[in-house]
Amino acid sequence: MKFTKQLIIASLVLPLTLGASTSFAYDNKGHKGPRGPQQECRMGDFDRGMMKELALTDNQKEQLKELRKAHRDAMKAKFEKAPKPDTAAREAHMNQLKELMMADTFDSAKAIELAKEMSEKRIERQVNMLSQQHKMLSILTPEQKTKFFELQQERARDCDKPGKGKRH
Repeated sequence: MKFTKQLIIASLVLPLTLGASTSFAYDNKGHKGPRGPQQECRMGDFDRGMMKELALTDNQKEQLKELRKAHRDAMKAKFEKAPKPDTAAREAHMNQLKELMMADTFDSAKAIELAKEMSEKRIERQVNMLSQQHKMLSILTPEQKTKFFELQQERARDCDKPGKGKRH
């Protein structure tokens, strides 16, 4: 009986220990999160490597830095101002989805209403993101813009390769 308990404890502790050691061994090189293929292949992204290839002037670098800081500050202010209503709205939405899925019969009108609500929020976020990207592109010269889109197309071709970016 004693050996069985030791075996059970060892079988529980060993995976936990190995999992913890691998997570400590992972070095994310200063990134705030993992940068997998999906993030590397996002279109419209102003990453540092691409910016180096555009040969930005010091003035342009400073303008981009100020624009990023202003956007970051605006986002912080937005989320600090009203974190609770967003949480309450999200919980209400999740409850509506749960009610829809738990109902005896499927209410397609309610599903359409919830899908439209989600779609509108997504569209709003997309427009905000495109607006920010447009502001950043407006800092570039026409030649730099051309080069930027060439680099993006090159990145898109690389991301279309199997095993990179898109899930196949």
